[in-house]
Amino acid sequence: MTSKWQAGLIVALMALGPTAVWAQRYNTSNLDVNIVDDRGRALREYPVRGESRGAVYKAYVEATRGRNYSVQVRNRSSERIGVVIAVDGRNIISGDRSNLSSSERMYVLGPYQQETYEGWRTGKDRVNRFYFTEEGDSYAGAWGDYSAMGVVAVAAFRENRPQQSWSQDGPGYGDQRGLRKPQSSAESAAPSAGAAPRMQSAPAPGTGYGETEYSPSRKVEFEAERQPFAKFLLKYAWRETLCRQGVIDCGDNPRPPRGNRLWDDNNDYTPPPPHSAPYQGESWR
Repeated sequence: MTSKWQAGLIVALMALGPTAVWAQRYNTSNLDVNIVDDRGRALREYPVRGESRGAVYKAYVEATRGRNYSVQVRNRSSERIGVVIAVDGRNIISGDRSNLSSSERMYVLGPYQQETYEGWRTGKDRVNRFYFTEEGDSYAGAWGDYSAMGVVAVAAFRENRPQQSWSQDGPGYGDQRGLRKPQSSAESAAPSAGAAPRMQSAPAPGTGYGETEYSPSRKVEFEAERQPFAKFLLKYAWRETLCRQGVIDCGDNPRPPRGNRLWDDNNDYTPPPPHSAPYQGESWR
């Protein structure tokens, strides 16, 4: 059994008996994914017609400049699942460039469990908050990575070797490769083959590396299946962009969205962004 790490908010201890039948069908109906504000209200989604079905769900979400947000995930299945979460193409636990693969660090959810992930995990007991900002002020942008800007992506994996019994006191994250040194700025910024170049259009939204908050964690064991059973791709954009692209009816002519490697979709914690001062909060707060 491969050892994996787990972290998250501490909740009540739970224990279950032998695992249930694994023949159930898995797709996006087994998972709920929402972007929520600090009051826990889900931001309205605008599903992409013809592409939000089966194992992949795509939708647009309106972003508001300077506002904190969180990613809320609910497991609707009767089994443990692992979820790789990437924001702007970066794994929110390691900070590394993400391909939504089973080899990445992931959070683990128990049967019917719901958790809210508020930021980039920067230690066993802390995260730095997500907030909507310009792409140049974003965490990914600080590493020179604009290849998947503006996308909150979640890939869900079933457990490869289900346990006969288990107990858990929080959601989890792991890395099948074990602990690793943070990538250097040059390594993180280097684009992979086929990565989309940075566009020179009007500034797009990104996610910043916000204020630090307490978020305790612990370890568990979890081995993911090789392929995800579901993917959620939530593309957030400013209202003016959604109007211009025809996602929201604002009386303007729609334009096609720009390229994005996660949106197009055909072991250590996140290091601080390079050469940046700590986030001190927005003026609206």
